[in-house]
Amino acid sequence: MTAAVLGKAAAPEWTTTRWFNSDPLTLAGLRGRVVALEAFQMLCPGCVSHGLPQAGRLARSFGDDLVVVGLHSVFEHHEAMTPISLEAFLSEYKIRFPVGVDAHRGGDPTPITFGRYGMRGTPSLVLIDRDGTLRGHYFGAVEDLELATAVTRLIDETPVDTAAPDAVCTADGTCT
Repeated sequence: MTAAVLGKAAAPEWTTTRWFNSDPLTLAGLRGRVVALEAFQMLCPGCVSHGLPQAGRLARSFGDDLVVVGLHSVFEHHEAMTPISLEAFLSEYKIRFPVGVDAHRGGDPTPITFGRYGMRGTPSLVLIDRDGTLRGHYFGAVEDLELATAVTRLIDETPVDTAAPDAVCTADGTCT
């Protein structure tokens, strides 16, 4: 497992071609919520044995406090991992959280969102805070306790209210 705790960089928007278990989701639409993005491939042994079950546990454990989103990011065996195959896979493995299919550009085998996030492979898990800031990036297996601690910290943080106007202060020191 490789983990990176990141500074204050805005999480890139994802680009998808299809959604399962949900209407299309965007980061802008999830603003104000903590998000765990699980990038996977259905033919990836680590994704099937660890990443996806862990994402399911996160969704069940944190309920409405955390939005768990799957991102099917295919960078190999494209012919075998079609949306039709993915639909059957999600049903067979009882994946209930929203799953988007990462888009591609022309003949480029690297999925767009996968590339934007600088992912090195699957499974990869990204944590995004309520303000849309990328706060954690994990590659490979992550210990449940370590991940739960990171998610809890993000949930417990007070979000920055970007919608509130800046205070206007007068010369006498009163601010409104």
